Amino acid sequence: MVAKKQQQRLGFKTGEHVVYPSHGVGIVVAIEEQEVAGLTLELFVISFEQDKLTLRVPVAKVKSVGMRKLAEDEEVKRALDTVTGRARVKRTMWSRRAQEYEAKINSGDLIAISEVVRDLYRSEEQPEQSYSERQLFEQAMDRMSREIGAVRKLTLTEAVQLIEKQLAKSPKRTKTDAAEADSDEEAAA
Repeated sequence: MVAKKQQQRLGFKTGEHVVYPSHGVGIVVAIEEQEVAGLTLELFVISFEQDKLTLRVPVAKVKSVGMRKLAEDEEVKRALDTVTGRARVKRTMWSRRAQEYEAKINSGDLIAISEVVRDLYRSEEQPEQSYSERQLFEQAMDRMSREIGAVRKLTLTEAVQLIEKQLAKSPKRTKTDAAEADSDEEAAA
């Protein structure tokens, strides 16, 4: 185990927030060496407090798994602008759309995640969401708010409020749009 001093590899340093695509925002808590099957591997140790998860990522695999630094403020602005746009709900079966949304969420791309938030958002006057829609929306909202919170140094609650304020500015879906989306989902079920 290496001492807890400030370390850096491939531009990532200990104490820094990073985005791991399938888990969201975490903190690099250490860079350590570990012997596995007779080989010495250098690993990033990443802590995801919200999930009570610690991940060890081999330094050599960082690019292939898609680990990246937090988005720049310009990308955060683009993501917030994305959620204010008109929802683009494809007229495909729900199972296909759900797979696409899941892929976007797990891509780790802030803009793609904001598109999922925009497309699955329902205001108070719109019909109820199905359980799976709500789950995907909450997962996307969680990933987006954690990254925006880390970039802008906001609490999770403040980041969620910022996103919700942007969502409130988006053009409202009509009852016809919502009814068509619901009938698509029933046909897919």
